[in-house]
Amino acid sequence: MKTLFKTVLVMITTTVSLAAAINSKPQPMPAEQFTVTAVAAENGAYVIEPKIPTDGKVAAGTVLTVTAKPAPGYSLDAVYYTVKGGMWGTLSYETFSSPVKITVDKDMSVGATFVEKSLVENINVTQDVVYAKPGVKPLKYDVYAPKGARNLPCIVIIHGGGWSSNNEDIMRGLARELTKGGRYVVFSIDYRWVNKLDGDAQPTYMHNLIEDVFGAIAHIQEHAARYGGDSKRIAVTGDSAGGHLSEAAAVLSSMIGDGGFGERAGVYQYRPTYMPAGKSIDQVKKEITEAVKAAAPSYGPSDARHFKMFIEQTSEEYYDAVSPVKHVPNISERAVPHFIVRGTKDPVIPHQIVQSYIDVLKAAGQTVTYIQVEDADHAFFDWKPDAQTRSTFAKYGVKYSAAMQTFFDSVFYKG
Repeated sequence: MKTLFKTVLVMITTTVSLAAAINSKPQPMPAEQFTVTAVAAENGAYVIEPKIPTDGKVAAGTVLTVTAKPAPGYSLDAVYYTVKGGMWGTLSYETFSSPVKITVDKDMSVGATFVEKSLVENINVTQDVVYAKPGVKPLKYDVYAPKGARNLPCIVIIHGGGWSSNNEDIMRGLARELTKGGRYVVFSIDYRWVNKLDGDAQPTYMHNLIEDVFGAIAHIQEHAARYGGDSKRIAVTGDSAGGHLSEAAAVLSSMIGDGGFGERAGVYQYRPTYMPAGKSIDQVKKEITEAVKAAAPSYGPSDARHFKMFIEQTSEEYYDAVSPVKHVPNISERAVPHFIVRGTKDPVIPHQIVQSYIDVLKAAGQTVTYIQVEDADHAFFDWKPDAQTRSTFAKYGVKYSAAMQTFFDSVFYKG
């Protein structure tokens, strides 16, 4: 009897242990989830499939299909999603057609923006024209050409973002405004970010960004006629960091060459990132210098000492070489009229930084129009999907885009 009892007890114990072992096996972890917020649309609507749950929780890896439809009288601007990150706190990813597929891999806001059809119905937009690939990131530009354009002056826009963020998309509001009236073909360009922010193994220096700008202009000149532009009549504009780079495009072209940049004592020459086949560096230098006939740098610095925190080099010679304020030509050599705006409440670029450049321009005999925009903050020419940025552009960007265009008219359409 005892033997039977022991056998039963062992069987029971074994069964319990086996059950416990089975129950103690690692259970599948619940799928990671992120919060997806759908932003209310204006002047149109969009649908997300699969539908976002009421609590906004969506499994990681879910592919969302966003289909946008503008209201009558409007056109799609962009389908977008924003996430936390970047030097300004948020990063926006935009696509300019519909439908769009978005993979959920972090908390995000999803939406679509729409613009009045009259802004875009009379222009042909060509996006992502690659002009060079010196590193990880392909360098590209977008073209905004009035329909039927032929031999029109070109405006090159250079975006801002602390030389370390944003791309050409952020300037599309300004680009659309400058095409109004059908008098200009507008090119909005991108360039490398400083240091290793593009993911390159070797750092990108400030002079490399300026070489990118010259490379973009050389590529634009080579292909301008394709879009109805005149390669020999170019204006440059840009805001913030792009203000500095547009000043560089306007006044540093005399330093284009192939002697290297600081590799030999006293030699600082810019070699454009793109060089047209069959052309010498001297030809490219001459063509860019003669073609750039006006500049409209907005709330940007002109002396590297004001932004040396973005520059790895520390020599005064290097600072001078990348500072437009140090190389303004006398009007007897070359006229480069300037149009400059800055908000009176701009906390990033003080009035004196702008005024110091204006003083040098005037001392050289150059014509300058300077407008201080009452109550405006920094970056009012930017265009992003968030409501605040678009509202700021509507308040200030539209008005001063028109003033900028009037200035360009005085250069290219005088008489």
